[in-house]
Amino acid sequence: MQKIQGKVRKALDDYNMIQDGDKILIGLSGGKDSLTLLEAMANLRKYYPKKFDIIAVTIDLFNGKSDFSKIAEFCKNLNVQYEIINSQIYEILFEIRKENNPCSLCTRMRRGILAETAKKFGCNKIALGHHANDLVETFFLSMFYESRLATFKPVTFWDKTKLTVIRPLLLVWEKETSANAKHLPVFHNPCPADKNTQREFIKQMLQGIAPQIHQVHEHILSALTHPERNNLFSLKG
Repeated sequence: MQKIQGKVRKALDDYNMIQDGDKILIGLSGGKDSLTLLEAMANLRKYYPKKFDIIAVTIDLFNGKSDFSKIAEFCKNLNVQYEIINSQIYEILFEIRKENNPCSLCTRMRRGILAETAKKFGCNKIALGHHANDLVETFFLSMFYESRLATFKPVTFWDKTKLTVIRPLLLVWEKETSANAKHLPVFHNPCPADKNTQREFIKQMLQGIAPQIHQVHEHILSALTHPERNNLFSLKG
């Protein structure tokens, strides 16, 4: 965790993610990435030079039927306020609409709920658990499926809601969150589309290339984030 916290702090500093007095909603799915993000931010809150507060929010896709008691206890031990928001997302996507590719709509619905919840609790920022692998994979998703060179940025302002989204795990690799997950109360994803998505295809493609090109993920990340190599990625978001 110490190495992860160092990378999170570097991302916070490099991309000016936090200002004094921020109240940050952490989107807590219960997976290894969001739990790692919560742990790192809760620890950094104690000594980071810019003072900020956090609240963890989980959206229950199954409208109150999921058991998040272990996550609630984890948040309590970190002295972090924890809220569970019930939703009918699963019912809408898989029972009513019967979506074959639900990820995009699910993302929009969840972010709408997070934005509404952030406003309710007086938060001005939302922190999401996207890591370096997500950044690399999103680039290829955009290129292959949307015919554009793009990926997400470290800091994004949602004009409609007047909220700022930050991604503090931007420099952390998935293998690091996986290693850290051994002591975390991971809530395993019950989504029927899990492991059967366009993103999973891209992930497997890159893993297939990795044995042939040493540090291929690191090279792609450097190409995307280096401010002097292209205009895809702004240093300050």
